[in-house]
Amino acid sequence: MQIQVVKSKIHRVSVTGADLNYIGSITIDEALLEAANIVEGEKVAIVNVNNGERLETYAIKGPRNTGEITLNGPAARKVHRGDIIIIIAYGIIEFEEAKTFKPCLVFPNEKDNSLT
Repeated sequence: MQIQVVKSKIHRVSVTGADLNYIGSITIDEALLEAANIVEGEKVAIVNVNNGERLETYAIKGPRNTGEITLNGPAARKVHRGDIIIIIAYGIIEFEEAKTFKPCLVFPNEKDNSLT
């Protein structure tokens, strides 16, 4: 049997932008993507700590070390600049493997989304 588990999480980052006119996705600083082991195009869940909104989209790479976190397309209506969000990617693995699996958890600085 396989189950779905948290594979990666970027915990509590600040939204830097919302672009309603973009075709969709979430733009994430490349350094944060790498630190969290999330690849461009991967499905992610977004949880908005400020308003409780939850949504799914896919990740796209933003400029490295800029702290960019921009919700694009319709998802832009679910956030405001400065909102704190959690970004979660899930994976499907075997039940027995899940018992010992360790997800990649990243805890950036909420003020500038840096890794330091």
